[in-house]
Amino acid sequence: MARILLLNGSPHVNGCTAAALGEMVRVFEAEGMETELIQVGKRDIRGCLACGVCSLTGKCAIDDLVNETAPKLEAADGLVVGSPVYYGSPNGTLLSFLDRLFYSTSFSKHMKVGAAVVSCRRGGNTASFDVLNKYFTISGMPVASGTYWNMVHGFSAADVAKDLEGLQTLRNLARNMAFLIRAIAAEKARTGLPEVEQDCFTSFPDGK
Repeated sequence: MARILLLNGSPHVNGCTAAALGEMVRVFEAEGMETELIQVGKRDIRGCLACGVCSLTGKCAIDDLVNETAPKLEAADGLVVGSPVYYGSPNGTLLSFLDRLFYSTSFSKHMKVGAAVVSCRRGGNTASFDVLNKYFTISGMPVASGTYWNMVHGFSAADVAKDLEGLQTLRNLARNMAFLIRAIAAEKARTGLPEVEQDCFTSFPDGK
């Protein structure tokens, strides 16, 4: 059974972001996918120390939720990252978590399907959406899309329930994501995953 890991970057366990992710979970389960939701936003997560320990040990030197989540991400076929919008950007706790999770883990994330979901009252949603998608695109992760940008509007979970187009977009996103995961698994079994070149690292030794 395919596994999908969902991260809630909001400190509100039953808030707007949770309502958005819950809409996707219902579709994933109907599609026969196994899901796990991790509440990130309420945790005390500091940023990267740039200490380099993870390059030696394969895990972050700060032993917290990041290291607990790493093996779950490694085992997952897909990752959904949900965040509220704070000052036109995702939740800072979530960004610190993602920086360390993606940087400290040496396992390949290649061809794991990613999707970002944002929740806002009014504005800042597309900027936040862009920030979250960059974690996927730097890691060789196909980005699932819906039928609009993956966002809901509202000041409360009750408001989100009224955003019928937003919830519809998330249901379509979840179906598309499930389809991509199954398609990638089938092609992996048939021909394997695409080759990944990693020999080149940007440098200009002649100063030009």
